[in-house]
Amino acid sequence: MNLSIIYALGAAALFGASTPLAKRLGLDIAPALLAGLLYLGSGLGLTLARLIRDRGWKRVGLPSAEWPWLLGAVAFGGVLGPLALMYGLSRTSGATASLLLNLEAVLTALLAWVVFKENADRRIVWGMLAIIAGGLVLAWPGQAVQVDSWPGLGAVALACLCWAIDNNLTRKVSASDALFVAGFKGLVAGLVNCSLALLLGARLDDPGLLAPTLALGFLGYGVSLVFFVLALRGLGSARTGAYFSTAPFLGAAIAVFALGESVSLSFWIAALLMAVGVWLHLTETHLHEHRHAPLTHGHRHVHDEHHQHEHDFEWSGSGAHSHVHEHAQMTHSHPHFPDIHHRHRH
Repeated sequence: MNLSIIYALGAAALFGASTPLAKRLGLDIAPALLAGLLYLGSGLGLTLARLIRDRGWKRVGLPSAEWPWLLGAVAFGGVLGPLALMYGLSRTSGATASLLLNLEAVLTALLAWVVFKENADRRIVWGMLAIIAGGLVLAWPGQAVQVDSWPGLGAVALACLCWAIDNNLTRKVSASDALFVAGFKGLVAGLVNCSLALLLGARLDDPGLLAPTLALGFLGYGVSLVFFVLALRGLGSARTGAYFSTAPFLGAAIAVFALGESVSLSFWIAALLMAVGVWLHLTETHLHEHRHAPLTHGHRHVHDEHHQHEHDFEWSGSGAHSHVHEHAQMTHSHPHFPDIHHRHRH
C-alpha cells in the first residue's frame, strides 16, 4: 500500500478517535472550548516536537512564495471556518449540522478538480461518493431532521467551504516541513477557538481537565494533522479528503471494539460503503505519458527516478534526506498520483 494512503487513514483514525476518547476521559467541557483546547494542544505539542527534533529554535525555511498559501489556509481553516460553524450551530440543530459537515470532503474534491485541476477518473469519483454515503448513514439521526433556519444551514455549509479551501491551500505547502505547517495551523486555530468560546461565556470549571485535553489534542489533532499534510504531499487534496472522510466510521469502530459500546445496523452499512469506497481508491491505476516542468523545492526524499541531482554537501549516497533541490524537465510514463511532483494538466 502507498505510504501516503497509510498517512491519510492514520490521520482519519487519530482524528476519529478523539471524540470517543474525549468521552471516555470525561472531558465535560463546552464544545467550542473543547475544540479550542484540542487545537491548542496540537499547536503546542507540535511546536515542542519541532524544538526537540531541531535541538533548539531554527528558522522555518518556508519559501517566501508559499507563505501566502499557508496564511490563506490558516485564515480560512483556523479563523473563518470556526466563526461560521459557531454561528451555524447557534441557529440549527446538532443533528443537522453533523450531516452537513460531510460537505467538507465533497467541496474539497470539487475545488481540487475544478479550481486546482487535479485529475479524477470515475473510480475515484464513485469511491468518494461511497465514503461520503457511509458518513451520512453513520451521522443520520434516528428521527427526521428538523431544519431550524436557512441562515444556520448556510453558515455550516460556509464552514465546510472554508475547510475545503484550507485543505487545498495546505496542499500548496505540503512539500514543506509538516511539523511546522501543522503546528502553526494548530496554534492559530486553538487561539481563535478558545477566544470564541470564552467570548461566548464558556469556562473551564475543572483545571484538572486541562492536561488530558491538551494531550488528546496533540494526538488527535496534532499528529493527525501532520499525517494529513504528508498525505496531501503524496495524494493531492481530493484523494486525501476522501480517505479522511472515514474518520467518523473509524471513531465509531474504536468506540465499539476498544471501548465496548453497542453497535447498530447503521454502523455495518457505513462500514460496507466506506470499505467499497476505500477499495475503489486503492485499486486506482492512473498511467499516461506526462512532462515534469523544471522545479525547485525542498522535502524529505530518496534518490529515485524523480530525484537525480548533485549535492553541495557530504552525503553517504543512500537513504532518505532533506534539502532544497532542483528537478530538471523530464518526460516519461508510469503510474502516479497527483502528488507534489505530478501536478500537471490532463
